Amino acid sequence: MNFKKKHLLMPILLVMLVLSACTDESSDEASDNQLSIITSFFPVYEFTQKVAGDKADISMMIGSGVDPHGYEPSAQNIAEVSNADMLVYSSEDMEFWISSLLNTIESDDLKVVRTADGLESDQHYEVATTEVLADNDAVESVSDAPYDVTVLGVAGHYHSGDNVTLAAQYDEADEWQWFTKHIGQDWELMTDQTDGRFEYELESDDFYVQAVALNAEGEELAQSEVERIHIDDHEGEDPHIWLDPILAQDQVRQIEEALIEIDPDNEAYYSENAQQFIDELQELHEDYEEAFEQAENRTFVVQHQAFGYIAARYNLEQVAIGGLSTEVEPSPSRIAEINSLVNEVNVPVIYYQQGADSSIAQTVADETGTETAVLHDLETLSDELRENDLGYIEAMRENLEALKISIN
Repeated sequence: MNFKKKHLLMPILLVMLVLSACTDESSDEASDNQLSIITSFFPVYEFTQKVAGDKADISMMIGSGVDPHGYEPSAQNIAEVSNADMLVYSSEDMEFWISSLLNTIESDDLKVVRTADGLESDQHYEVATTEVLADNDAVESVSDAPYDVTVLGVAGHYHSGDNVTLAAQYDEADEWQWFTKHIGQDWELMTDQTDGRFEYELESDDFYVQAVALNAEGEELAQSEVERIHIDDHEGEDPHIWLDPILAQDQVRQIEEALIEIDPDNEAYYSENAQQFIDELQELHEDYEEAFEQAENRTFVVQHQAFGYIAARYNLEQVAIGGLSTEVEPSPSRIAEINSLVNEVNVPVIYYQQGADSSIAQTVADETGTETAVLHDLETLSDELRENDLGYIEAMRENLEALKISIN
């Protein structure tokens, strides 16, 4: 069974009654006229907030700094959804845990809104089908050495074709061994990985990796925890539909229709709010079109292939280098590979997901003769957006200005 679908939610039910009582008490504090709406993550939250206005008490399940790809609903989340009027999410390609959550909820009154339904475009970006592993706890370690080795660089998820780079830390180590374990196979010693760095070009399947520190005599001193390298090709479909201002308008309409269905007395209010936000989204779209309409250089290079919908909408080409971690300095061979790519497509900037430039990002920029810039994928509410009280429109306008560096 795909591990995305296999969540052990049943034990959580044991504490739901207690948490439900707490949720009910909290809900009593809200106005009797407000709907209770639970949203999954930031774009869905803001779209819902723009339409519902002050007619709803809206909360977001996946908060700041939480990786949606590694998220699992808590007992409190389940209790809140059980008592809500409406749940809004994007799609199973993004919130892979949603099916398990909904199978746990017993509420005939809950309105569930999947904002990916009814989009004006059914475009998607096909990638390889991946095989995934089940529970980490079921994997035995390669030795009986203590777990004193630290492994840096494991990302929340990778894509097929990415290059994963890890680094092991243990002060007493003279030599290193790296082991990998694929689905249905035994642990395999990677004979070409003999120092504290692990580099591997990913194929289409998940696997486990573990580092073992040795002394000069080849005796085992310590080992790392078993780390899972998760390859998430989004089941063949790019889930970042909210990054297309046109598809975002369709998602807003989905939310508007759902709100009118459960609260028809406020139809005019919801429709007015929705149209106002859609007008802003349309203006944003037209600004993107105008900025890139006459551009001759239409390629941009990103660390993570999250911007396919922007590329498709405005006839751009996204090139992803993939696999770079801000924790581990890229090897000379990896720098050479990226440098070759940068020279081939003649781009001035490598884009990283939201957040300040790291020393590693600057290393790549220095070695390749490029600069670094940030693009918001909006999978999470970044510290920058939260601290400056910025929303979807502002973030997308920052993306527009950043992309102009490459697209001109």
